[in-house]
Amino acid sequence: MNTIKVYGTRWCPDCIRAKQVLAREKVAFDWIDIEEDEAAAAYIEKVNGGFKSVPTILFPDGSTLVEPHNTALKQKLDSLK
Repeated sequence: MNTIKVYGTRWCPDCIRAKQVLAREKVAFDWIDIEEDEAAAAYIEKVNGGFKSVPTILFPDGSTLVEPHNTALKQKLDSLK
């Protein structure tokens, strides 16, 4: 995997904000709407202890951020450069 994957929902304000940060930083990512993808929803529940916490962001190094603040997301993006 070499692409960032963002799992979320269309109506989630934190998802919208995270996508804005990624766009501002000119970072490509795959968007997966967990309301339209049952396998993705199951994955999110598995990695978040049974909760559908969004956004859950999976990075190429295998790490994840769940509902990150802008600063934490920017720091993670900077560490991948």
